Amino acid sequence: MTTSAARFAQTLRRTGAGRTDLEPRLVGDGVRRFRDPAYRTHRLRPSPALVHQLEEIGSGAGAGAAPEFFESGGWYGLRLALARGTDVYGTGEVAGPLRRNGRTVSVWTTDAFGYDDTTEALYQAHPWVLGVRADGTAFGLLADSPRRGVISAGADLLMAFEGEPFAAYVIERDHPADVVRALTDLTGRAPLPPAWALGYHQCRWSYEPQSHVLEIASGFRSRRLPCDVLWLDIDYMDGFRVFTFDGEKFPDPAALNRELHSRGFKAVWMVDPGIKVDAGYDVYKSGHEGEHFVKDLDGNEFHGSVWPGPCAFPDFTRERTREWWAGLYAGYLSHGIDGVWNDMNEPAVFGLPGKTMPETNRHEADAGLGGPDSHARYHNLYGMQMVRATREGVRAARPGHRPFVLTRSNFLGGHRYAATWTGDNTSDWGHLHWSITMALNLGLSGQPFVGPDIGGFAGDATGHLFARWMGIGTLLPFARGHSIKGSKDHEPWSFGALSERICRLALERRYRLLPYFYTLFREASVSGLPVARPLFFADPADASLRGADDAFMLGDDVMVRAQVRPSGLCRAPMPRGRWARFEPAGEVEHELPELRLRAGAIVPLGPVMQHVGERALDPLTLVIHPDEHGRASGLLYEDAGDGFGYERGEFRLTRYEATVHHGRIALDSSVVEGGWGPREGAVRTVVLD
Repeated sequence: MTTSAARFAQTLRRTGAGRTDLEPRLVGDGVRRFRDPAYRTHRLRPSPALVHQLEEIGSGAGAGAAPEFFESGGWYGLRLALARGTDVYGTGEVAGPLRRNGRTVSVWTTDAFGYDDTTEALYQAHPWVLGVRADGTAFGLLADSPRRGVISAGADLLMAFEGEPFAAYVIERDHPADVVRALTDLTGRAPLPPAWALGYHQCRWSYEPQSHVLEIASGFRSRRLPCDVLWLDIDYMDGFRVFTFDGEKFPDPAALNRELHSRGFKAVWMVDPGIKVDAGYDVYKSGHEGEHFVKDLDGNEFHGSVWPGPCAFPDFTRERTREWWAGLYAGYLSHGIDGVWNDMNEPAVFGLPGKTMPETNRHEADAGLGGPDSHARYHNLYGMQMVRATREGVRAARPGHRPFVLTRSNFLGGHRYAATWTGDNTSDWGHLHWSITMALNLGLSGQPFVGPDIGGFAGDATGHLFARWMGIGTLLPFARGHSIKGSKDHEPWSFGALSERICRLALERRYRLLPYFYTLFREASVSGLPVARPLFFADPADASLRGADDAFMLGDDVMVRAQVRPSGLCRAPMPRGRWARFEPAGEVEHELPELRLRAGAIVPLGPVMQHVGERALDPLTLVIHPDEHGRASGLLYEDAGDGFGYERGEFRLTRYEATVHHGRIALDSSVVEGGWGPREGAVRTVVLD
């Protein structure tokens, strides 16, 4: 696009003759597949977002919205009428308000350092929109195209993609949560992560040398600041060559990881896609000899500049290349590495237009992904296919452990392979606010494991901003502090005693809530529902909740009311019903978000831990908020915290039911799923008024 996405969308709305597929295929209960009639005359490929044969989903009555297709200047699009009072969500990762009405975005994965709410394309591509009508009923629209695209929500909804027609899937449901469930019926669900990944993570570009990593570890433990994971950025490498270690700064990575493990830390290390062109470098040599790298238009190995200098880029669209890449992890992880961070995988290339490789480059993609074609077709899928290969490699190298992979770039459906974060944000109040809205919209797109760089990546946070961000960030699904090279220190103790105290309380809150978080992650793995949910999930027909973006839900039962501005309280309205305030850390701190529990709910809490390896659930605390009849219920999911025994029934899902009458509590529990028997140990109860 040579103009802004918004102006281009206006042009598309004014041009193109409409056409409609008059016989949509029913592919599920309230799921319909529409095809542009031009679809039949093009050599189309399946999208990797869709992991099932749709005809096998089932049958049912589909009714509701029907799109109109059009073509204009080599772009193929659709329009979908929006009823008055319809609010739109999803549309990818872009910053800005939760509600996407009046917004236009580009569907094109982009290295977007320094982004803000006017940036039209970020690191991920999601051709997906969730709509909520005035009466609370909802629909989803999925465009089955990996191509460069534009999504624009105005008086109508417009989605258009360059180069070829496409099919679209319309989901109709009574509640927006059911639309997200149906989306993940199509795209798959995020696997259950290891329990340690739900703890707090600390990162910087970069902690170096090896001795400094241990100093950071000591800083957390000596100050009693809970933390589970330390991260290693690109400076641990030998000249930025992936799968290598700098012999001076990191002379013994295995010893470093053993020491971190002895202190209760896991370690996640970065691996980028750019492979330094160096005939003496084993990874490049094997990739070159195996012809695993992307070619240019003339059939030569493409070289582009990234951190190591000239680099070649694996062609992850090909299974044999993914297998080669996966095989590189066996020796790498043998150093005691626990998780992998894939960055720069839009793919980012320095000094070229759009900061990526030319669209004329060639991919030798497998037939199952679409067959050989240009980078223009496979650009949006590059990061997704990279983390697909990475996850397969990590799983094979550590077969007794659940993989943890974090990615910057991804495509709709890539939540099956990796968690994500909101990219290179900035240390300011606007980005603190967008931390919530970006996490929520990604959750509405099927990605439950998401969070920001707490404190902001670029620039310098103040103690006030950092403490406030820690309070919010530790209540989002992925909780990691991260900062850029050259910025001030951004550890929880870096801003003085007051900020450190607030950060400690925020971290203790998260660790006490881990039993609830883990239960929600298990729910996400089986239902597709996000861990963090927009406030309007509590009452979709309440129009006042639709734009609330300084409050959110954890599951159905816990409401988080945040302060996203330097001064002032949460502005979000309260949903109907009774919501009682509770404080997991035991100490009220006005800089931290309010937590409220729905009437009729029970939330499980564990004790404060310094890391989840302590595996302490005794005593288990049940916070009970009875409804008007004095009753409440809630769930607790437990398993080994790692490994795959849960797939063989080695877990328990316990339902707790309480009746409160005249100050007396009658508490019952029953294992409703799993092969483990009832849990043993002390149970404390806290009853809210």
